[in-house]
Amino acid sequence: MEGEFKEKKFNLEDRTYEFANNCKEFLKRIDKNIHNNEYYRQLIRSSGSVAANFIEANESFSRNDFVHKVKICRKEAKESRLWLRLVDINEQQELTREALIQETIELTKIFGAILEKTKNSN
Repeated sequence: MEGEFKEKKFNLEDRTYEFANNCKEFLKRIDKNIHNNEYYRQLIRSSGSVAANFIEANESFSRNDFVHKVKICRKEAKESRLWLRLVDINEQQELTREALIQETIELTKIFGAILEKTKNSN
């Protein structure tokens, strides 16, 4: 999975899909305990929401709807970062977790830039 992070996608729909899928694959390998079970569910939801809301943003009918969906994407990417930080992992999983956290940071910045550009295009 770590090799998949080396080549960045320029198609943001593909990139958000890959982020959600990489989170799913990462979670398949974590220990199941009372804490991780909840973080697992939360991360699956938030990472998938990033991808789903970006698809909805691209299909929006109005500028306001687009902005709203991109804001949700940014919020869910930040939330995904939280769940990734909280999940209990072993030492071998740390590189993958760090790559996923870095992706949340990059996606948050991308969505912020989109929002800034949209705001300045009035």
